[in-house]
This record gives sequence, C-alpha cells and structure tokens, in this order.
Amino acid sequence: MPQSLARILVHMIFSTKNRVPVLTPEIQDELHPYLAVVLREYDCPPLQVGGVEDHVHMLFGLSRTRTVAQVVETVKTSSSKWIKTKGPAVAQFHWQTGYGAFSVSQSNADSVMRYIQNQAEHHRKVTFQEEYRKFLRRYQIAYDEKYVWD
Repeated sequence: MPQSLARILVHMIFSTKNRVPVLTPEIQDELHPYLAVVLREYDCPPLQVGGVEDHVHMLFGLSRTRTVAQVVETVKTSSSKWIKTKGPAVAQFHWQTGYGAFSVSQSNADSVMRYIQNQAEHHRKVTFQEEYRKFLRRYQIAYDEKYVWD
C-alpha cells in the first residue's frame, strides 16, 4: 500500500500542579478552544476539549507522525505559557508532570465526547483523583499511588 493512513483516537487527561483549582470558568472559556487550536496545528484533530478548575480532558486523533509524548509536551508547554499571561493569579502556573493517555475506539467517541462536555456535572460527585484512578483501573494500568500525584 503506497499511502499510510491511520485513525487513532486518544483521550488525554492531565491536571494542574498539585490539582490547584486555578482554571476559572473565564480561563476555561479561552483555554479549551486554545488547546483545540494547538492540537489542530500539531496535526492532531481535536474532537472535544473540556475540563474543570483543576484538570483538562482532550479527545483527539493522533497524528500518524507524532508520538503521544510529543503531543502532550507541545500542548502543555504552549498552554502553560499562554495561561501565565492571564494575570497575576496564574503567573506561576504549572501543569502536573504526568498525564494519562487512553485509547478510544471510534464506536465510543461520541460517548467520550459527551463525558468531556459534562465534566462540571460529573465533578460535583467525583474528585479528579477518584476519576483518574477509575481510568487507570479500567485500562488495567499498574501504578504506584505515591508516584501518580504531584
């Protein structure tokens, strides 16, 4: 086959450093579209971006020429610099060091998009840490609790 084609959907999750709730609704209103633009410009078409005060979720198509690590580094670096321009309260902003990246089947994409759209409602009942542990268990990812959080 002379042409290389791929469709790999990734659900990526990462939080603010120490899960500090600094992503106000006003920042989120600009941040989520900003993240979508960064993904698009990095040849990773965004399907849905959302989150709450202490973390973000992104569902996107992984470029066939990029690694997950390259995407997360680009997205975090660019958005961190951008957030720091939003005022003194976020001048020292940092994302957590780690991230979670989970594969999503095309048949599940709509469900994941709805999940991301409903983050505010979801997190009235569940903390970020509870949610993240649930993902790790569902995807059967072994982890050591003392190294997951920063």
